[in-house]
Amino acid sequence: MVELRKRKAHDQEPTISLPSKKRISSVPITVVPEETVAPAKGNSSPVNLAAGDIIDINGFGGVVSTQTGEKTTLKSLLERSETGVILFTYPKASTPGCTTQACLFRDDYSSLTVTGYSIYGLSTDSPKANTLFKTRQSLPYTLLSDPHATLIEAIGMRNALKRTKRGVFVINKEAKVGVIFAGVGMILSREHDSYTPADFRMQGPAATVNKARGLVHEDDRRGAAVKEQELN
Repeated sequence: MVELRKRKAHDQEPTISLPSKKRISSVPITVVPEETVAPAKGNSSPVNLAAGDIIDINGFGGVVSTQTGEKTTLKSLLERSETGVILFTYPKASTPGCTTQACLFRDDYSSLTVTGYSIYGLSTDSPKANTLFKTRQSLPYTLLSDPHATLIEAIGMRNALKRTKRGVFVINKEAKVGVIFAGVGMILSREHDSYTPADFRMQGPAATVNKARGLVHEDDRRGAAVKEQELN
């Protein structure tokens, strides 16, 4: 006869105790006013702006920062200006092509602002990088930081690789686009290795200044013609 032995207490299957669920405390949510975070209009679809277009400036391009960290918008910049705003975009502060472009706008600052336009440089660089750039090159205008490229994209200055195009965008007090021009980067760069020196002169850093200068001179000529008619 087989004797059945009783299972001892220590032979019983161990009991697995599951950790108790921790209570997750609720995190307060800060609600930011809608005007502060207004997205750039048109960013959900390809930008198709052209000279002569009048844009809805409310919320256009979102919020950007000056090199000192001050938050601002294109609408605010227009309101502060006398005639309008000249925005020139550059891929990266303190690089050769961008330094050339910034210095050209610096050297032509007086003639470009003679009719009341305000000049701003615009890039995805940090305020710190822009401060260094402005100081080293003695730039007389404000540099704007647009890390998420909301304004850059809204004005059509972002390429398919999500990089900033070198260009210039001019808009007057009535929110009418006067100039929108995107040039090229550097001669024989990887992205533009098919461009010749002649192409570079037509579409490089100097071209962005020339486009802005042409509009300013035309405005100046028209203003002088109006004054002459008033005198007669």
